[in-house]
Amino acid sequence: MNKLLIASDHAGFVLKEKIKAYLQKKAISVKDLGTYSLERCDYPVYAYELAKNISLGKFKRGILICKSGVGTSIVANRLPGVRAALCDNLKIAKLSRQHNDSNVLVLGSAFVKADLAKRMVSSWLNTKFLRGRHLRRIKLINQIDKNIDTPR
Repeated sequence: MNKLLIASDHAGFVLKEKIKAYLQKKAISVKDLGTYSLERCDYPVYAYELAKNISLGKFKRGILICKSGVGTSIVANRLPGVRAALCDNLKIAKLSRQHNDSNVLVLGSAFVKADLAKRMVSSWLNTKFLRGRHLRRIKLINQIDKNIDTPR
């Protein structure tokens, strides 16, 4: 696997550091795109940088963290080929991979504590896309990315 990207704003910084340490203990290579402190910052900067790398195919997957998860997921999903899933429990994290082939896991630090986040990350990384009927839907999303009308 390529390196896994991770990024957060100031509100997600502490959780990001815990997840990063957890992944490194599991010998998973992580590239941290920031932020690197609790100093207040703007989440779109970090979410865009991570999503751009996914969109350009430089990395296959990433993890974004902010206070609610909403802002970073909005930013990330603006880029073609990015399927950022805001998850707050194990089942959603797993389904986001199985059904949606999500390539960015988004966590809200105000709603997901470190122990649960680590289990979610592990499940998300180890769950495969089911393809089948779900592949057709991913292809429709890709058409939207290219501004092509989708069939009804």
